[in-house]
Amino acid sequence: MLRFALPLLLLAAPVAAQQVDEQLWLQANGSIALGDREKVTLEAIGRFSDRAAGFAHAETGMLFTKTSSGGVELSIGYRHVEDWNQGARLANEERLRQMVLVPFGRGFSGRLRLEQRFSSAGSEIAVRLRPRLGLDTPLNGKGLKLFVSQEHFLNLNTTRWGPRGGYERMRNAASLSFALSDKLRAELGYLNQYRFGRDGRRDQMDHAATFTLSFNVASLSDSGD
Repeated sequence: MLRFALPLLLLAAPVAAQQVDEQLWLQANGSIALGDREKVTLEAIGRFSDRAAGFAHAETGMLFTKTSSGGVELSIGYRHVEDWNQGARLANEERLRQMVLVPFGRGFSGRLRLEQRFSSAGSEIAVRLRPRLGLDTPLNGKGLKLFVSQEHFLNLNTTRWGPRGGYERMRNAASLSFALSDKLRAELGYLNQYRFGRDGRRDQMDHAATFTLSFNVASLSDSGD
């Protein structure tokens, strides 16, 4: 009997060793072109979590992007971040970020994001590197697109208020986007996030349904009267 039960126990061990959370991620973006190759994007993010018993995370920010003639995007931006757990407000963060996105052809791209994180819980600055590979490809002639990506989180230092240096987590995502109008697109998807436990903590697996609305204005002169 034991010889049949042992393989089942071994299979169950990784599941028991991790926490699982189901989430809903919502995002709204608004981009305004400042010229032929420059734009500003305003961002708002809200996330719900079963483990946090409701609304758990909010981000607001902006990003300035300049695109080269070869399609390489250079961006710099800022985000304000707030978190809640079981209705209780946690320490907030201010984040500065710099990004470069390089197209590889056939819809493939690589993005590297560098972040400096300032927390109300401590004076130290946490620095994080986030490389991402993505594929953005059309599925038909009516604007339906598929986007898949894998992103990694690497903390470059350790702080007393939270982050520990080293490889922290991985995200895998897939989504479908489609046009709602000439200037408005919607995106529906699924994101899987795996956080590696530190200091004796259990690993965590997050399953997130994602929904994004993106509004694009060709230029400031097109934004209305």
